[in-house]
Amino acid sequence: MIRKAVFPVAGLGTRMLPATKAMPKEMLPVVDKPIIQYAFEEARAAGIEHFIFVTGRAKSSIEDHFDHAYELNDTLELKGKAAELGSVTDWLPKPGELSYTRQQKPLGLGHAVWCARELVGDEPFAVLLVDELLQSDPPCLKEMVDVHQQTGGNVVSVMEVPQDHTNRYGILDIGADDGRMVEARGMVEKPSPSQAPSRLALIGRYVLLPKVFQHLDKQETGAGGEIQLTDAMEKMLGTTPFHGLRFQGQRYDCGSRLGYLEAIVANAMERPELQAGMTSILKRYL
Repeated sequence: MIRKAVFPVAGLGTRMLPATKAMPKEMLPVVDKPIIQYAFEEARAAGIEHFIFVTGRAKSSIEDHFDHAYELNDTLELKGKAAELGSVTDWLPKPGELSYTRQQKPLGLGHAVWCARELVGDEPFAVLLVDELLQSDPPCLKEMVDVHQQTGGNVVSVMEVPQDHTNRYGILDIGADDGRMVEARGMVEKPSPSQAPSRLALIGRYVLLPKVFQHLDKQETGAGGEIQLTDAMEKMLGTTPFHGLRFQGQRYDCGSRLGYLEAIVANAMERPELQAGMTSILKRYL
């Protein structure tokens, strides 16, 4: 069973400045929930029991969001606002289900995951990149956990991207392909379009064996001079089953302005109480 999930949330969010100057990018709202809560709920739906946040400086509001706000709770209760009270308490994790550790230097995604090694221990675990808001039924991570239970190996979520976008992602070199699952033979971090082995890109969900920490322990730098998770995963190829699972759903890159705005519009349009008003607003600008 996959019991633990790591959320690397120490990044500065420079693509979303100035909004992220004083607010963590993970706390930017999509309609009425911060981005990070969507990833948390996806992990919980996949059976995750222990949520590990790798934070950095000025990220204390993340911890506050996942805690009780007693003054707020008392005020809502006294005013008889049961629905509002439930919206801030019903989903909260139980005591002991959350852990926090800090990435003290911005040395890359691989380094952030490595910072959680003592909390993860010697068991398979999930990694969720909060910027990637993925919506599907069943949830993406739930499907990946199921594949891991079938194969016993590493699983990454992938989707096809345009050829000229391969330099933005980790890209798989694939073997056997049944249309849903692909065998991973290799992976390259942000290859140029002319050198990309495929158009299947990693999109921010991973189920990994603890062996990955043995490679991250070496602190070897890769693309951009950072410690890349892709490089550590690549070294596990051929020694254990490794598959990519095609994501079937909607993906929103909330680390970019347009992706973030699309996530807000799409989620608002799915709310029955907002759909008509949102449609009217959009027609004014189209």
